Amino acid sequence: MAKKEIINTENAPGAIGTYSQAVKAGNTVYISGQIPLNPATMEVVGESFEAAAHQVFKNLSAVAEAAGGSLADSVKLNISMTNLNNFGAVNEIMAGYFSEPYPARAAVGVAALPKGVPIEIEAILVLE
Repeated sequence: MAKKEIINTENAPGAIGTYSQAVKAGNTVYISGQIPLNPATMEVVGESFEAAAHQVFKNLSAVAEAAGGSLADSVKLNISMTNLNNFGAVNEIMAGYFSEPYPARAAVGVAALPKGVPIEIEAILVLE
């Protein structure tokens, strides 16, 4: 079994529960679900869905970098949204953070997310 390395950075929100920001096992990194929190204040960011989504991608990027990679190393994203009508907005925003070949992705509608936020994204990276 691969040794587990806990990834932690002050450039992304600290864990607000019994989990790590990310766990690296071998060359695979599992990033916990990120919500639109400002890492410095731990306050929810985003007066709009778009602003919230951008903050989530910034948080994911910070954790990916702390693990020695970047969002370009993503192989799978799981996106949870409280309103699936925002699906198009997610696609547009993702285009600013990813280029082809895109990671595999699931997008699901959920009843609620922590702190009442509209979006949460988790990622799996494979590093070279």
